[in-house]
Amino acid sequence: MPHGSLSLPARLCLLAWDPTAEVTGTAHLVRAGALVELARAGLLTDEDGIATPADMDALTGDAVLDGLLELVRESRPHRWRSWVPLHARVTSDAVREQLTAEGWLRAEKKRVLGVFPSVEHVLERVEAVDALRDEARRVLEGSVPVAEVSEGDAAAVALAAAAGLPALFPDGDRERHKERVEVLIEHSGGPREILGELCEALATASP
Repeated sequence: MPHGSLSLPARLCLLAWDPTAEVTGTAHLVRAGALVELARAGLLTDEDGIATPADMDALTGDAVLDGLLELVRESRPHRWRSWVPLHARVTSDAVREQLTAEGWLRAEKKRVLGVFPSVEHVLERVEAVDALRDEARRVLEGSVPVAEVSEGDAAAVALAAAAGLPALFPDGDRERHKERVEVLIEHSGGPREILGELCEALATASP
């Protein structure tokens, strides 16, 4: 997909971008993407179903991922699916700031009720995000042979599909893509069991 150097949670944030949508659902998807990214990097490992830091000092160099890694290290142990909603807005907000710094989003200051200062993020690179979504739909629909899908893209589309992103389902029919999602999970190349559990958590939470 045409995402350049975007991390998995950043890609998912853009795929899900809809200022009118429920923020909670997007935050859960972005958090799941960050967990998968850390697991793929070997910095979070699975110990009897618990997301466990593999190294107490290692960092990725990505502020969003390192922030989540620090949170996991400083918290009591949790299962993977428990980390999807737990303080998810922290990761989601960090991704928005990162995308703003990289020019994907634009921060606009405003006042709520004419009094309280607030910041609204606006999509800046609309055409690039449209291309990202088009390619994700092609991957999900099977227009792109699975052998030609990168492992990272397979993970991204599997998570986005599990969350039921409207951008991926213009016809609203999620059921017919279940087998394709399973194929993408198998093709993801990383810890497939972790990706599968997180997809299940997103599917259970989404309407």
